[in-house]
Amino acid sequence: MIGCNCPVCTSDNPKNRRFRSSVAVEFNNRLVLLDTATDLRQQALRYELPRVDAVLFTHAHADHIHGIDELRAFNFRFLRQIPCYGNQDVIRRICKYFEYIFDEGERESIRPFLTMHAVDGSFSLFGQTVTPVPLWHGSLSVLGYRLGDFAYLTDVSRIPDASWELLGGLELVILDALRPRPHKTHFSIDQALQVVERIKPKRAVLTHLSHMIEHEKVNKDLPKPVELAYDGMVLDLTESIETERSES
Repeated sequence: MIGCNCPVCTSDNPKNRRFRSSVAVEFNNRLVLLDTATDLRQQALRYELPRVDAVLFTHAHADHIHGIDELRAFNFRFLRQIPCYGNQDVIRRICKYFEYIFDEGERESIRPFLTMHAVDGSFSLFGQTVTPVPLWHGSLSVLGYRLGDFAYLTDVSRIPDASWELLGGLELVILDALRPRPHKTHFSIDQALQVVERIKPKRAVLTHLSHMIEHEKVNKDLPKPVELAYDGMVLDLTESIETERSES
């Protein structure tokens, strides 16, 4: 938190030093980014992100889209457009907020080359079925995503009835848990634990953590199979996310 001198913000523990929430999923020799966080440049450099082949956008809030210009570095490297997916509201807002990217006029400088795709149901991406999971972020309709037996549900305060059936049989869920006490637009830790108890994944990781969460203190009190995320965390999804390819 800018200007804050609380114990978490001044901690020497690297797990208390958090960039904005995002995740990179690698499968079938492709790498798919979920959101282009404000910190995308720093994230990509620190964790040596080698490529971005597509982006799945959850919603159009600043902390989840304002790194979009950094995608042009991956355009340079691989000389191709990057497909981007989201609901119609996300696509509309991104095209409005970053009009310079999509202006078809003469380009005096290099801009990202992106193709925007509005989705309202499951679709195939690089041989993997991607299932959008409708969620509520306060009063804003947003998307989570399921790929194989993995689901990513960030910035969520309520899961609509029809979406619960999309979350059965998960090996791993990464789930929003902003802080200990309730919030209007995010799950609290207790609310996230209630979701985990209902969907019963084999593993659950809590993300989008505020500075009200001291990593070691909170993490040690979480029930299995729940743990806190941290920057640079690597989770092996090979078996669950490639099942579809091996069976096809």
